[in-house]
Amino acid sequence: MICIATFYSHFGAIRFRQDCRNRGVPARAMPVPRDLSSSCGTCVRFEGGCPAAVPEEVEQIVEVTDGGYRPLYRARG
Repeated sequence: MICIATFYSHFGAIRFRQDCRNRGVPARAMPVPRDLSSSCGTCVRFEGGCPAAVPEEVEQIVEVTDGGYRPLYRARG
């Protein structure tokens, strides 16, 4: 499963990418796709689904599907 996480800040995106890599999860930072909104413009594409503990910097996590995106997590507020 390929997922994309968007963030409130660039720092949050870079930290999330590093956390994924530390856990052995392939991840890369990239510009947010046009179909998704983001506060900072940087997202992380990673494998494996929604993490058990979602950091507070995460705005949303979606699964990449053939037809677009399926929401997995959205921050409240």
